Amino acid sequence: MKKVFVNQLRAGQSIDDCFVLAAKSLSHKRDGNPYLNLVLSDRSGSVKGVAWDNVDQMTAAAAGDVVFVRGDVGAYRGELQVVIKSLSQQPSEHIDPTDFLPVTDKDVEGMFQRLTAITRRFQDPHLKALFELFWQDSSFVKQFKSAPAAKKMHHAYVGGLLEHTLSMVVLAGRIIGHYSGLDGDLVVAGAILHDIGKTRELDYALSFDYSDEGRLLSHIVIGLQILDEKIKDLENFPKPKADLLRHMIVSHHGSRELGSPEPPKTIEAVLLHYIDEIDSRVNAIREFISRDDGSETWSAYHRLLERHFYKGQSKSVESQ
Repeated sequence: MKKVFVNQLRAGQSIDDCFVLAAKSLSHKRDGNPYLNLVLSDRSGSVKGVAWDNVDQMTAAAAGDVVFVRGDVGAYRGELQVVIKSLSQQPSEHIDPTDFLPVTDKDVEGMFQRLTAITRRFQDPHLKALFELFWQDSSFVKQFKSAPAAKKMHHAYVGGLLEHTLSMVVLAGRIIGHYSGLDGDLVVAGAILHDIGKTRELDYALSFDYSDEGRLLSHIVIGLQILDEKIKDLENFPKPKADLLRHMIVSHHGSRELGSPEPPKTIEAVLLHYIDEIDSRVNAIREFISRDDGSETWSAYHRLLERHFYKGQSKSVESQ
């Protein structure tokens, strides 16, 4: 049974516990001797590690394995780091998967039922029929309910893709009513379809990483494949409608620089991009703040977003 989680680690602490070996790379010291850079993870987060000695005894474990680690927690360049003394693969019978993967705190079945109810109210009969095929595909539904929405940045937990998708659909419903002349069903359909490729882009057995297919193709290409597999099973699905759906998937990152083969070229696709940006960014910031020291007025520095976030006055200040 796991005794300590990553978010409980403190400098000066010794550990002897199980973690997922999320990453491992071999480097060399100035004297030519090898050392290992590692990332250890569990459901609460991840921490960097380094093994200076006994490297040859640790090479059997591969990224994605659950490993038993003995070491000391210190600080390096302002971040926690585990100096690892020993590392060995953990027998599978001693592994509880719930120790290693974060899970949405939302009701998965409730979210899924809410989403399917929305598609069954579509006015467009072709889109309604398309999503019925998706919901009847038990293999797809299982993956869709389980997949994270990302490896790290946002909704990076089991059920995260479904949570992100439903949140976008709800947000889309509120925005659609503000603008006239929109194809509301198309916006909602795009919100559901835009990240479906992540059901196969990501592996999420004991840690979050990219599958071989994901690294080779990306979730955009995979999403197009999944969509086309369903469309070919529908008689007389209009090609213009199919192309608009494909465009929603292709353009949802917003620009070529951010990974979209084409930028959004319809009002519906533009809205989809910004809805995705809003929901993913808000979730990422909230997750970042939630992992921070609750007593401070400002968060730690977010390197990717290049800023601190204001959290409000601390309780200790407010009580004075």
